Parts: sequence; C-alpha cells; structure tokens
Amino acid sequence: MKEYAFDEIERRQQERWEKAGLFLADDHDDTRPRYYALEMFPYPSGRIHMGHVRNYSIGDVIARYMRMKGFNVLHPMGWDAFGMPAENAAIKHGTHPAKWTYENIEYMRKELKRMGLSYDWKREFATCDPEYYRWEQLFFIEMYEKGLVYRKKSKVNWCETCQTVLANEQVEDGRCWRCKDEVMERELEGWFFRITAYADELLEGSYRLKGWPEKVLTMQRNWIGKSVGAEIDFPLKGHQGNIKVFTTRPDTLFGVTFLSLSPEHPLALELSKGTGQERAIQEFVEQWNRIPATERRMQREKKGVFTGAYVVHPLTGEAIPVFLANFVLMEYGTGAVMAVPAHDQRDFEFARQYGLPIKLVIRPRDKELQAEDMDAAWEGPGVLVNSGQFDGLDSVVAKEAITDELKRLGRGSPKITYRLRDWGISRQRYWGAPIPMIHCPRCGVVAVPRNALPVRLPLDAHLDKRGRSPLPSLEEFYSTKCPKCDGPARRETDTMDTFVESSWYFARFTCANDISSPLDKELAASWLPVDQYVGGIEHAILHLLYARFFTKVLRDLGYLTVDEPFSNLLTQGMVLKDGAKMSKSKGNVVDPDLMIRKYGADTVRLFILFAAPPERDLEWSDRGLEGAYRFLLRVWRLVQGHISYLREAKTDVGALEAASAASSVLRGLRQKTHQTIEKVTGDIGERFHFNTAISAVMELVNQLSDVLNNLGGVEKDITAGIDPWPVIREAVEAVILLLSPMVPHITEELWAELGHDTFICRENWPVADPQIARADTIKLAVQVNGKLRGQIEVACDASEQTVKERAIKEPNVARFVQGKTVKKVIYVPNRLVNLVVR
Repeated sequence: MKEYAFDEIERRQQERWEKAGLFLADDHDDTRPRYYALEMFPYPSGRIHMGHVRNYSIGDVIARYMRMKGFNVLHPMGWDAFGMPAENAAIKHGTHPAKWTYENIEYMRKELKRMGLSYDWKREFATCDPEYYRWEQLFFIEMYEKGLVYRKKSKVNWCETCQTVLANEQVEDGRCWRCKDEVMERELEGWFFRITAYADELLEGSYRLKGWPEKVLTMQRNWIGKSVGAEIDFPLKGHQGNIKVFTTRPDTLFGVTFLSLSPEHPLALELSKGTGQERAIQEFVEQWNRIPATERRMQREKKGVFTGAYVVHPLTGEAIPVFLANFVLMEYGTGAVMAVPAHDQRDFEFARQYGLPIKLVIRPRDKELQAEDMDAAWEGPGVLVNSGQFDGLDSVVAKEAITDELKRLGRGSPKITYRLRDWGISRQRYWGAPIPMIHCPRCGVVAVPRNALPVRLPLDAHLDKRGRSPLPSLEEFYSTKCPKCDGPARRETDTMDTFVESSWYFARFTCANDISSPLDKELAASWLPVDQYVGGIEHAILHLLYARFFTKVLRDLGYLTVDEPFSNLLTQGMVLKDGAKMSKSKGNVVDPDLMIRKYGADTVRLFILFAAPPERDLEWSDRGLEGAYRFLLRVWRLVQGHISYLREAKTDVGALEAASAASSVLRGLRQKTHQTIEKVTGDIGERFHFNTAISAVMELVNQLSDVLNNLGGVEKDITAGIDPWPVIREAVEAVILLLSPMVPHITEELWAELGHDTFICRENWPVADPQIARADTIKLAVQVNGKLRGQIEVACDASEQTVKERAIKEPNVARFVQGKTVKKVIYVPNRLVNLVVR
C-alpha cells in the first residue's frame, strides 16, 4: 500500500494545477455563468497567521465548489501594501518600506501557494505599485472636479505615536485603531472625501443587501445615523441673533426649561459677557479643553454651568436659561440642545442636579403622571398636555403639527441630520499614495495634469525614527511648476489614507492587466458585484462602508454600472487559543508554516473548516488537528487498501442497481451515499456549514468501512452472487468529490489513483438521486418520563397510532413501563416518542 506522503503529494498537485492554468478566470467565456469569489486581501506583514488560513480556506472552498457546479470563477489575490505598519516595521529594522513590503509579498505568496489556494495569480497586484495608484490619483482628480473632494482646516484626530491624522472611523474607544494609543485633537488642514453626499443612498442601499449579516448592516446604519426632526431658532434675550437647535422631538417643545450648549460652541464665551458669569464660564471652557477629544464622548458625570444668558421660547415667549454642558458635543447637530427634562433622561438628571424646572408635556395613555412625582423621564409616546393649541394631539402627529407652526412663523423648519462625517483622507506619513495636487502662490490649488500621472512616491527618501514624513523637506519631490502659470509651485506632501486603496481593488481585479485605463467598464460589468466576499467583522464600518461609497462614486464617474460592491458577505470569526485571540504578546501564536510542514496543508485546512461554523470564533486544538490528520490517513488507506478492486469496478447504472437490489447492506450504503451528497451540497452551497458537511462525509466513511469489513475487506461476495464493488466505488468517489473543495491535494491524488485522467476540480459536482436518498424507515428515540430508554425503527409513513404501539412494545421500554399506567404518549414526528407513566 502506498504511504500517505502528504508533502510530496501536495507539491506535485500544485505543480500540475499551475502548469495546466486551472484557476485562471476566462474573461471571454460566455458559455458558463460567472461567479466572483473574493476574500479581503492581506496586508503583507511577512507571515500568514491562522486568521489568514481560516479566511482563505473558506473562500477557496466556495471558489472550488462553484467551479465544480459549472461556473466560470474569478478568484484573485493581491496585496494591501501601503500604510503605517510597513513604515514602522521598516524603521524598526533599518530598511526601506518598499524593500520590506516586496520581500514580504514574495514570502507570503509562497505560503499561500503552499496552502493550495485556487487563485488566479495572473491578476495579482500590490496597491503600492505605481501602476495601481496612478488610477487612484486619477479618481481623486475627477472627484475634485465633481466637488467630491475638498480641502479645509478642521479639528482632527491625531495619533502622536503614528504621527498622523485618523478618520473618525479609525478611532476606537478613544484610541488609534492601529497602535491602540490615545488619540488627541489637533487643528490641521487636510483633504476630505464628501461621503456625506451619499449618506442617504448608503443608508437606503443597506436595506437591499439581503446577503449581508444584519449585525454589519446595523453597525453601518448606526454610523450613518440619520435623524429626522426640526431645526428651531431660539432668539437671544436682550441680544441680536439666535441659537439654532436640532431636535428629533419637536412634540416636546413646550417642555423646554433650559438650553444646553457645547463648551466649544461659538457663543460659549460671548453669552456670559456682562452677566457676572464670565469667570465661571472661562474656567469651565478651559477645563473642557484639557480633556482629550476622544474622552469627551465618554463623560459619565453630567456637569454644567449657567452662562447668565437667556433665550426666548419660539412659541410661548418664555425666558429660557442657557447652560454649558459637558455632554453636548459640537460635532453632533448644531452644538446646542433644547433640554426637556420630563422627556429625556439625560436632561432629567441634569435638571435634578442643578434644580431646574421639569415640565410634563406628554402624558402616557395608560397612566397619570405628575412632574413633581417623576423619578425618571417619560421618553415614550402619548398625548400632548400643557402645550397650548396642541393639547390632546397624539405625540407622533404633534411632531409634524408643531414643525409646521414653526415654519409658518419663520422660527424653524423640518431638518434631516446625519452622524456620518466626511472622510478625512490626508495622512502625514510617507508610505502612501501621493495626493495629486499642487499649491501655487498665484493660481491656488491646482490638480496635476492627467498626462503627468502617476505622481510617484520617491523611493530614495530617508525615514527618521519617529516616523515623520520626509516628503515636506524633500525638495526634489515637493518642488514643481504650476500646470496653469508655469511658475514655481509646491507639490502636496500628504499621502492618502490606505483605506482608499482597498475601496476599489475588487473592481481592478476584473481587468488587472489593463494599462490603458483603470477599469474596463464592460469587463467590470460582467464580473461585478462580487458574488461572495469573505472577511472579518472588524471591517464593518471602515473598509466595507468606504468600499460601498467608492463603488457609487465610480458609478457616477462612468467607470462602473453597479450600485454595490458585494452581493453577499460572510464575516468569519477569530481563531483563538486558550480562549484568547492569538498574539505574540500572549505567547499563544500557532505558526501555520510549522503545522503545514508537520501535517500537510490539507490537514490544516480540514481542521480549520471542521472545528467551528465560519461565522463563529474557533478554538485552536492540537488534538483536533491530529484528529483531522488521522481522518485523512483513514480515507487514504481505505482507498489504497482496495485500489485494484475499485479500479476494476463497473460503474454503470445496471451494475449499481443490481448490487443494491440484491443486498440490503449495499442498498443502505447507496442510500447513505446519496443522502450525504444531498447534505453536503446544502451545507456548502446554501449555508457554508463546512463543519457539518465534513461531519456528514465522516459518517459515510464510517458506513463504507463497515461494509468493507463485513465483506472481509477485499473478497467479492461470491456465495450470494453479488458484486459489491460498483456500490462501494460510487461511495468512494462521492467521498473524494465531496471532500475535494476542502482538502484538494489528497482528493486529486486519489482521483488519479482510481484511474481518472481528468482533474477532480474540473469534474462536475455530484448530484444526489432523491429517490435513492429517500429513507424507507426512520429511527425514533423512545423516552419514559423524559429519559431515553430505547429506540425503534418504523416506516416513514407509519401512522401515529402504529408508532405509539411500537414504542410501548420496545423490549427495554416495556421493562420500565411494566406494572405502571401509561397516562399519556407524546409523539414528536421524526424525532421521538415520550411515554408519561405513573
């Protein structure tokens, strides 16, 4: 018997696949339906980790399965190569980011190929290639011309450790998403993408993404944060002007007893002049400014101070005091909030703390409320009271009625606001795509001419140890001429956020080798949107939202025809060890290379796919890995131990039917084979439950082994005149075909051993015969008072009465029932019978 030499087998099969070009997508084949499978491309850190192995194994199963289902599959791979990690690593190791990145790509490409992943490597690119980012620079210029890019001075999130600006989406709980250090606030000039122009479309489109996890969509909807309400003017008492507030609850307007302003509000200091509150306000604002910007969102204790100023209620004319409050942020709404303590819990707590009035204006329909008796705000719906002409109105109806009245009086209007802010893409780092803009003293900001693209990142730049960009001081880079007046000018020295590169790479894969344009509109239309995208849920807001935005922009610029980038999204869980995410600092990292050398790529793939459903976290287990290896070894020996009989076996329908008709054992095996095909097809093709698919194949292997053992291993059943090998071969081929997307090397080898001269990955996926798969009988558990006491086998179409009678007569059950009265028989169809006895 041949030994299972997995290293030799895997390398041989990989060479065969590459030589035959098996995984190259065909742009010109219109005879087969197209399918685009894609995993989030990796950052070239230098080594793949188990998270990569899981992500890419999942995607590879999907791609291989769809090829066997007859699809023309695009399954590409590339490298998300710009960004701070490469720059920081290069500084640490005393080398250049470009050298570090391209060396890592070389190494990681070998690792991915060693896993047997079925990629179309002809489409490979790295986003740090000038041939890639030149098109990104073109998009930037075209977006600028359309008003979708602008430059402004603003308060930004600054990471001192990374020496760069971060977008709001890149700040997690007040810390940098990369280095996890605290983020500060700075005022800088930078470039922004006007993502807010697409806020409504991004929100509305999310409800059409039926193939996305609801959790991801909810996160995006919350981040966009659409609020429908009214903008209301509160005139300043004794001063010119007014304070604008936005509220989603205009129905509570008559309950306003004070206004709350952010300490950053433009009027914060002005309002206190001449009131005697100047010193208190000045100290409050100074105290606020000392709080890091990211911590301001997390203020627990509500603090405030009276400004000494009042506004006039727009409908009642009452004087309303104005406070500064530490829970009002300038970045949300107008930086001013109308406070309604009776109907907002935060305002209620503030009013109680500072002795401010609480006025009830909405009474619930099912109970009486009095303001003086309230121990919490009533935030629900009800009927308006203490609201003048609007008394008695339903609160929902009152929202529109009060807004209409404000509009009539010229004191307010309907308003929609969004939490989403424009995407700041300027980064003060070196290793990124240069922004293609020029600053001219005479002409202002001017775009680089299209024929001068790409603006190349100089590769001879020297990086200091703090990570400060060398570009602002590199004269050969920044010194240039103005394209308009030909006078001396300065090139933009900020680079683009690395998330810009990953916002359109999936589209470039459809025409990766086109040097004449960024996208071939016809080819892109034939492949996009991506049919199945696989990656981590940590990208729910950053990458996935940006990719949706960029797709809509490229559509509007005339490059794409689709509205969304990804039809279906699978977010896989993490790989854990000892209950924690693998990390060097925890000392719990498992090296994929080591595992592959020890057990083979197929074993690692099998364990990763079998240990947990893809959307759940997976706990690493050395014993589980060894179990996966033993299973593959068992399959190998099962085939190799009977290879001569299997090769000779007839596979025509007549031989199969004759064998199964003459033997109940073979009939059972054939039934199990077709049931397994049904099960695995559903688990892979519909649910991505690879773990249960593998489990089903294991059950078939168990039954197959039992049949072979009963036959004495290799003898034909001559005495009964039955040739069992057609049925056994059918089962063996089913095992090999069904496992092939998950463990492609061993199955390719065994397929050839059976005498096939075709690649298994070009075979058609097996199809179950429903008549053969349908069971004649079913096994039911029998319980007595809820405890398992036996099992019965009955016909599938047996009546309920027959099932109950059989259950009572089951020998072991009868022993427990003897001498007792059966009070009730509960039958759960297709599952169990429970006898209630006393």
